[in-house]
Amino acid sequence: MWDRKVDTCWQVPYFLSMAEDRYNRAQEVFRQHGGTLRTGNALALGIHPRTLYRMRNDRVLVQISRGVFRLASLPGLSHPDLVAAALRVPRGVVCLVSALAYHDVTSEVPHEVQIALPRKTKAPKIDYPPLRVFWFSDAVLSEGVEIVMLDGVEVRIFNLPKTVVDCFRFRNKLGLDVAVEALSQAIKRKGVQPAEVLRYARPCRVERVILPYLEAIQ
Repeated sequence: MWDRKVDTCWQVPYFLSMAEDRYNRAQEVFRQHGGTLRTGNALALGIHPRTLYRMRNDRVLVQISRGVFRLASLPGLSHPDLVAAALRVPRGVVCLVSALAYHDVTSEVPHEVQIALPRKTKAPKIDYPPLRVFWFSDAVLSEGVEIVMLDGVEVRIFNLPKTVVDCFRFRNKLGLDVAVEALSQAIKRKGVQPAEVLRYARPCRVERVILPYLEAIQ
């Protein structure tokens, strides 16, 4: 009887030590993956749900969107909406005004993250950030995609000339002035060549729409 009590006394610190080890390992897993993980990724990497939520309750982690956690010790996110959108909708590509803002060629202030998804894809339902989905054909969606690292997270985004062309494609929804301003800024400030714009404009069938504005800018 006495021996059993002694064993129990020794087991308590042993299990506490194991819990602390799991806690510390979980923090290291986050650091190795840029400091931000979705719940599903964290669990797949061996972090126990109890450990994950303890880290949140202890404010070691901050929740930047539903099911998306980031180490609180890291600097604030430079692009929190884009990072959250990339983690919540990994198939999406940041497009249109959101991409223009990233490339710094618009005076528009995005109040939502605009993402491109394949046609017939169901629009995702997430609480944050606010999303606006535009559906692209597979051929158009695959052109001009860049993968950039933002705050340790891979974000898929259209390059600048492709984004400008897409703004002309969706000019009825965004406004022609948005597309024209982006074209002017891209060429005058960012050094985009007209040939780069026309390369994407032809398959998107907006070459004739863009040409007069290109001629006026040059």
